Amino acid sequence: MHKPPPVLDVDALLDDPRTRIIVCCGSGGVGKTTVAAALGLRAAERGRDVVVLTVDPARRLAQSMGIGELDNSPRRIEGVQGDGELYAMMLDMKRTFDEIVEAHSDPDRARQILANPFYQSLSSSLSGTQEYMAMEKLGQLHRSGDWDLIVVDTPPSRNALDFLDAPERMGRFLDGRLMKLLAAPAKTGGRLGVKVLTAGFGVFTGALNKVLGVQLLRDAQTFVAAFETMFGGFRERAEKTFQLLQTPGTAFVVVATPEPDALREASYFVERLAEERMPLAGLVVNRVHRASAAAVAPSLSSARSQAAAETLTERGEHPLTASLLRLHADRMQLAAREERLRAGFTSAHPSVPVTAVPAQAEDVHDLDGLHLVGDDLAENAAVPAA
Repeated sequence: MHKPPPVLDVDALLDDPRTRIIVCCGSGGVGKTTVAAALGLRAAERGRDVVVLTVDPARRLAQSMGIGELDNSPRRIEGVQGDGELYAMMLDMKRTFDEIVEAHSDPDRARQILANPFYQSLSSSLSGTQEYMAMEKLGQLHRSGDWDLIVVDTPPSRNALDFLDAPERMGRFLDGRLMKLLAAPAKTGGRLGVKVLTAGFGVFTGALNKVLGVQLLRDAQTFVAAFETMFGGFRERAEKTFQLLQTPGTAFVVVATPEPDALREASYFVERLAEERMPLAGLVVNRVHRASAAAVAPSLSSARSQAAAETLTERGEHPLTASLLRLHADRMQLAAREERLRAGFTSAHPSVPVTAVPAQAEDVHDLDGLHLVGDDLAENAAVPAA
């Protein structure tokens, strides 16, 4: 028999004034956004001023809070009970990049950068930009000092942890051969610069220069010349935010459902966080099915239910009762399967605190639904084994 895992004490985590950042991560479709919103709401109603930042481009956070939409600025959520306040926002990658340019360069240079076609493409499509901007926005929110607690809802899938790589990836990009090549004309000047630029691209991409044309190269060169002075600031801020994530004031909460793929992803997150020395609070197993009928009639096992249903069917008696017995048998089998999967995770990660949230009767789309999820999160009662 597996030893039960330590229990994740959600209220203790939310009430601890040293907890300043909670990062929710997990694979897609596990209810991570709902868990993040429920944590934020519960913390606010327990007296903390909270902002929930979602990096997921889907609009589930706004929907779960019963509002139309969110943008790149914190929006106050009405209807919160208690002494705290709750705000929510959705990361706008492009707008955040623009804000950085405006904040860290003079007005003339900012206008030049923002109007540059190469920048406009880079700021909205460069791989890793979303994760880096998430780091920037988290750093901005923390430096503002406006909130006691920041809850971050990361994108789905393993990319949810890509923001841990953001400082290194941005550094590689800024220090890369391509960026140095683009900066060369500004340093050599005049026609020689254009020749160096064109020759360099020829070495890298061959026919790409013919496809893209000289105008794009000039746009890129102009962008780098204006942007170069900001490179160091990007790297420095990202590194500070990365260090912030490693402090005891940050807590990572991994969210999963009792399914093989989701729990494998959860194991990946737990192991990666350990490698990066990130503080893990624990695992939330969401949408768990309880075998509650077993507590009422412990002798009515799945096998006995199925056998009784078959007997009634053979006799042609009580078809409704037979259907209910089959339904109960299926529910018991599902609960037992989920219990085995959770036990497998616990066996592999025995020190990770766990809490479970029962499956809801319907999708969460308002504060009342989030209250129920928050209550379940903090209940800290082990889900009965099948």
